Amino acid sequence: MKFDRQQLEAALQQNYIQLDGLQLKQLNQFSVHLFETLPSTNRTLWHLLEQGAREGTVVIALQQQAGRGQWGRQWQSPPGGLYLSLALSPTLAAEYGAQLTLCSAWGVATALRQFGIPVQLKWLNDLVIDGQKLGGILTETKIQHGQIAQAVVGVGINWSNPVPETGINLQTILNQHSLTRCSVEAIPSIQPIESIERLAAIVLQGLMAGYCRWQQQGIDAVLASYQALLTSMGRSIAIDNREGNVVGVTKAGELRVCLSSTATHSSGSASTEVALKPGTVQLGYGQR
Repeated sequence: MKFDRQQLEAALQQNYIQLDGLQLKQLNQFSVHLFETLPSTNRTLWHLLEQGAREGTVVIALQQQAGRGQWGRQWQSPPGGLYLSLALSPTLAAEYGAQLTLCSAWGVATALRQFGIPVQLKWLNDLVIDGQKLGGILTETKIQHGQIAQAVVGVGINWSNPVPETGINLQTILNQHSLTRCSVEAIPSIQPIESIERLAAIVLQGLMAGYCRWQQQGIDAVLASYQALLTSMGRSIAIDNREGNVVGVTKAGELRVCLSSTATHSSGSASTEVALKPGTVQLGYGQR
């Protein structure tokens, strides 16, 4: 399997993202570096940044030998998947670094949904379809004086590669949609993603759309849209032997859970809201 640069450049000239009131940055300013195999696209992009690369630099590989997910987990990256990283230069306090993951995940999901792919979001950084993992986001940052000076956003999407039991690849979804003629966004053509090059262009435009919306409209606007796609909204979970319901996500990327209280007051039962940091609770797959 090869990656055709000319097809990618042609795809990037098309505007796939339709979002009212959003001014996207010039998409033709992407500086793309293509590789068949890399240890990690994020790692390679950091090396390029050290050599003077700027925002908009992209690294794409058809295979990763040492791909990583959140919390240092290994990300299986066999041939046939899309693995890319995008360099950004946000102005953001370090403690709010998760906002880059939130806007990136929302942007990619929204871009795919505009092609009739029913992508949802699993807190914090996963792209899922019917409870199965389609892809994920890994954001890494460089901090200076408490501010994020540079960021690398890595995206892995299952295209035609083999996946574990909890995963699904995009070509399987496209084939299912072709058979059922079903589209969640009523897009006239339900099978427009015919190549990994076009998929890469859609993902890059989705990343930039999420980033630009965060810059122009703020995190509150992004959070509202992110939560609308969140699979766990309203879900019941147990925290320290107490039952609670997921009610949203904070500006720092924490999961908001409303816990019921056994104490009663004149107005009835009381409740307490807690904010769970990423990595402190596992929501699992297979649930919508």
